[in-house]
Amino acid sequence: MNRTGQPLVLTPNFKRLSVLGAIGLILFVVFQILPGTAMQSTEQQTQKVITKQEAFEAALPYAQQQVGIIAANVSYEDVLVTYKSHSDLYGYLVDNKLLVSYNEQFKQQYPYDLYSVRIPDSEGGQVTVDVHMNTGIPVSYTHESPSSSYVDPEVLPASQVEEALLINRMAEGGITLSEKQQLAAPILAAAGYTPSKLNLTNTDESDTGLIYTDPSMKIGDSVLELRFTFENGEIRSYEPQFSVPAAHTAYVEKQTSQATIMTLVGYGLFTLLLGVLAIIYSVRTRAYTSFKRGIWLSILYFLFTMIGTFNLLPTFQAEGYSTAMLIILLSIQALFTLAMTCLVYFSLVAGNGLWRKDGMNLWPQANEKGYGRYVLNSMFSGYLWAFALLGLQSIIFIFLEKGLGSWSTTDASQSPYNMLYPWLMPLLAWMAGIGEEAVYRLFGIRMFKKMVRSTILASLITSVIWAMGHTLYPIYPVITRPIELTIIGLVFSFIMIRYGFITSMFSHVIFNSILMGVSLIMMMDAVNVFAGVFWIILPAIVGYIIYRFNPAPKKKKPLFTAPHLEENQ
Repeated sequence: MNRTGQPLVLTPNFKRLSVLGAIGLILFVVFQILPGTAMQSTEQQTQKVITKQEAFEAALPYAQQQVGIIAANVSYEDVLVTYKSHSDLYGYLVDNKLLVSYNEQFKQQYPYDLYSVRIPDSEGGQVTVDVHMNTGIPVSYTHESPSSSYVDPEVLPASQVEEALLINRMAEGGITLSEKQQLAAPILAAAGYTPSKLNLTNTDESDTGLIYTDPSMKIGDSVLELRFTFENGEIRSYEPQFSVPAAHTAYVEKQTSQATIMTLVGYGLFTLLLGVLAIIYSVRTRAYTSFKRGIWLSILYFLFTMIGTFNLLPTFQAEGYSTAMLIILLSIQALFTLAMTCLVYFSLVAGNGLWRKDGMNLWPQANEKGYGRYVLNSMFSGYLWAFALLGLQSIIFIFLEKGLGSWSTTDASQSPYNMLYPWLMPLLAWMAGIGEEAVYRLFGIRMFKKMVRSTILASLITSVIWAMGHTLYPIYPVITRPIELTIIGLVFSFIMIRYGFITSMFSHVIFNSILMGVSLIMMMDAVNVFAGVFWIILPAIVGYIIYRFNPAPKKKKPLFTAPHLEENQ
């Protein structure tokens, strides 16, 4: 750590750090990358994925065959193709160590990851066809008319399910159970099923829809269900899918409720408190800091966050939001991002002031002597620490999986397949590296140290607050991520206190860039593979450019030579 007023010096033990980084990188590759050795909770997509264009080309003739009222001259530009995941099924399989068996037996015909292709029909409605992401084979469809009143009871709270079922009975058009079976028979036959060998689960005339089960297709407590819904006397949807036991669903719902409380109270409340204190201390320490210092980093934070939000537009469109609703949602997000940007800005100003008031220079200025070399060494240190942290994360995952039985599932809302431009995803790495290191490390640690009189305890408090903000990720039990990130947060805290804010920012950005870059590389198309590699090496480019534009000052030649030196020559 440098003292204020002294030349900038950052000379880490690169030999020791290199060994630590190499070990971490090996652990990361073995336990999170390589097929066959990676844990189930971090398994990567290793099969080739078809393009969205290919998914559309497979879905169009299937929709015409099943529904027959597709609008004429439909092109790829007219449809919406998004990634859809049966995350509940995937989670159940991972939780019960059944994923490998399922992949071997059933995934080829009953995938949990699909492309959902929404095609307009000639009557103003739409047909949504789900296509296997690897084989390109359509597996299910839903036809929604413009006047559809059908309500999906699975997305409603329990108190509203009965009302939804009543609405759906009316929407069916009064068809009998026998008529439903007759309508379903051709689709079952085309898919290779014999209705007489299937079990019909809803035999009451008052039941909505139609569900067949195939007792021969079972894994764990999950059994294959062939689901039909009806509207206006016709088939509305057909979907073959393995069931998810009620106990698993109830567990996930309870855990999600706990995660919401932890996020709102443990993260939101204390982060708001930090924001208020940052404003106060940016004013109180103005003699030691400058209100100009955090402007550019804050602008970058705002831009990166808004680009990342706009990049998620397909996710919002998949939810069925109208254009007006999308504008409202984006406007609300812009206001929220602006508020978070203010928090980051005042944290930068106040954090810088608090440390400098104590005579410590954790965030040097560009005009300080040795700044270029300081940033270059910060970048190198950031890479080595990021490699080490990736290895540490892998070890933590192993202990949590063995000790807590931790497991994770998919989340379509966070997938690069649901982004306008997947290659922009690692912008979020820079957003997190700037914002989180400013709020929870540069300002947070020094702020809480004033209260608890201990740097270690202050680092622990800020790490826990930061970790609580990640509880809504689909990882269970939900305490898993807080444990993992509290440990990683303590390491980030050590990096900042020992090496400075720039090194901790680099290490955070690089850590996230590698994780996101690997996700892009795993998409296995040329553009995203190149993008993944580019984002991983971008911090090195940035660090080198700063170094080149901030060279070490040249030594000035003496204006004269001392006489006694001339005599000795």
